[in-house]
Order: sequence, then C-alpha cells, then structure tokens
Amino acid sequence: MTGADPGRGGQSEQTTGRVLVVIPTYNERSSLPTVLDRLHGALPEAHVLVVDDGSPDGTGDLVDEIAAVDARVSALHRSSKAGLGAAYLAGFAWGLERSYAAIAEMDADGSHAPEDLPRLVRGLTTADMVIGSRYVRGGRVVNWPKHRELLSHTANRYSKVVLGAAVNDITSGFRVYRRAVLEQLDLHRVVSRGYCFQIDLAWRAVLAGFTVTEVAITFTERSAGTSKMSSDILAEAVVNVTRWGIRRRAAQLRRIIPGGNTR
Repeated sequence: MTGADPGRGGQSEQTTGRVLVVIPTYNERSSLPTVLDRLHGALPEAHVLVVDDGSPDGTGDLVDEIAAVDARVSALHRSSKAGLGAAYLAGFAWGLERSYAAIAEMDADGSHAPEDLPRLVRGLTTADMVIGSRYVRGGRVVNWPKHRELLSHTANRYSKVVLGAAVNDITSGFRVYRRAVLEQLDLHRVVSRGYCFQIDLAWRAVLAGFTVTEVAITFTERSAGTSKMSSDILAEAVVNVTRWGIRRRAAQLRRIIPGGNTR
C-alpha cells in the first residue's frame, strides 16, 4: 500500500523515537564531513552509522576522528568493498541491536539533501516506510546526465509494471524504515547488491503489507568522485526484477486457474 507526501517544511516529529541514519562509504573522504554537518543541522538528535568498505582514501580513519568528538557518529569498518546491499544489511543489523525506532538510508556523496530528511522521518507518523522520491509531484533531479536520467526512469517504470508495486521511485536510496519493517522482513535472504537492493527491500515491504509513502526530494548529481554504478549492477537488477515478476504472475495464474496448485 502506498500513501501521499506528508508535505514540506517543519521539524520532524518526535513520536518516531530514536533515528539512525546508515551511510555506506567507499572513497568519500572529501564529501562526508559536509554531509554530516548538514545532516545534524537538519536533524540534530539523529545518530549516524558510517559503514566504510575499507576505503583506500582514508574515509574510515576520518570517521573515527569525527566519532571521537561527536557521540552521534559511529563507524562500522569492513575489510573490503562487498557491495551496497551488504553494507546496508550490516548497518541495519547494527541499528536493530541498539533499539533504534527508525533506520534511514542516505548516500555520502551529497546527492541526497540532508535537509529533506526531516520530512521523510515525519512521514513515519502515517507510514511504515518512506521513500525519498524523484518521480512524484515536487520531486526533481539536478545536473544528472540525460542517459542516467533515462536509465533511472526506465528502471522504475519497468519495475512498477512487472512487480505491480505502486511505487514511482522504487530504486531510490534515500528512505527510512520503522524498525518493525526491518525486523519482519527476512533480511538474511536478501542477496541483492546495488541498484537492485533498493527494489528488493521496497518490494518485500509491499508484499508484507506495510504502508509505503513517497516524499518528494531533490536529487543532485555528485560534484566530486565517481559513481559506483556498473553494468553488473544493472544486469542484476534486470534479471532479478524479471524473475520476481514471473514468479508474481505465476502465483496469480495459480489462483485463477481451476484446480491449479496454490501452494
């Protein structure tokens, strides 16, 4: 089930409880300090877990330095680059162990505006999961190459049609979950890595009957560093979404064909 944007402006409501923002990093030393400053300017009481995949540029060391003077920031160090999905799953497990009421995802490169985060958190007052959407009224993309924008639109439309999920930006990596969502989903069975990880989690939430809301955001293309997108990640998304769609259609047919196997 999906819902509407709860609106712009105002401070996040405290009824959601403690919030953890999980930020995966790989070579984001130059952008991360600004992102953290902006995040805590927008949500001063939010805690941040930076999950660093052994960045050779010293991002992990920088996070340790920040964490030493700011109790709101913690670091989770991983020895190698194992993929976006694995980084988020590690971060979710860390947050669930520490009883956070809500856990958010956000990029470290500045493409997600931390100033939008309070509206996402506030959306949890009426939803179980809130997605920062580029493709609802008020959402927009800034400085993205046309081919990337076309690719994103195509991926989202394909996923929406094939999966039958009424989510306009199911690939968005800017989102927040109530802890109950992450507790109920079988995260141990999630193996998706990059682009597909976001689709996978949102699709699982929809299937589980959770209420999913989209909130308009402005996505700004990173001004420094390099994108982590690759052909392998794109191929994974296409294959998995198609497979899930076929499984969904087969289940529908079993329900309507007399004498069909409904197990």
